[in-house]
Amino acid sequence: MGDFMLMGEYHHTIDDKGRLTIPSKVRYDLGENFIVTRGLDNCLFVYPVDEWNEIISKYKELPNTKDARNFMRFFLSGATTCEFDKQGRIKISLPLMKYAELTKDCVIIGVNDHLEIWSKERWQTFMDENESNLSEIADNLFSNGF
Repeated sequence: MGDFMLMGEYHHTIDDKGRLTIPSKVRYDLGENFIVTRGLDNCLFVYPVDEWNEIISKYKELPNTKDARNFMRFFLSGATTCEFDKQGRIKISLPLMKYAELTKDCVIIGVNDHLEIWSKERWQTFMDENESNLSEIADNLFSNGF
């Protein structure tokens, strides 16, 4: 487990070859190789290799249930190892671009141990739908004090 926290919101465009610039602020924390896979809510998850290995080891401890198998099929079938090109871009595979509906404008957000890559439209929809509930969500999560 790295002693870092990925955070922030960055706006970049993806080109028609699936190349997306990752902000230099978070490149260092990701390391040279990292994993891009299907995330939840139709975004992509980007994990540093150490964090990814941690997830896989947790998966191996799960009971062999249908839910666990289905989740890992979803999670692992889209997973690809990536590295940065000289311009600090990553190449996102066509199936992952389609899954997250990435066409041009993207939003990259840091979420503690991973990055998420959203289409700008989906991110805006997510924010619009959840902003008003945020206080309630926070109350429920942190009702026992912080």
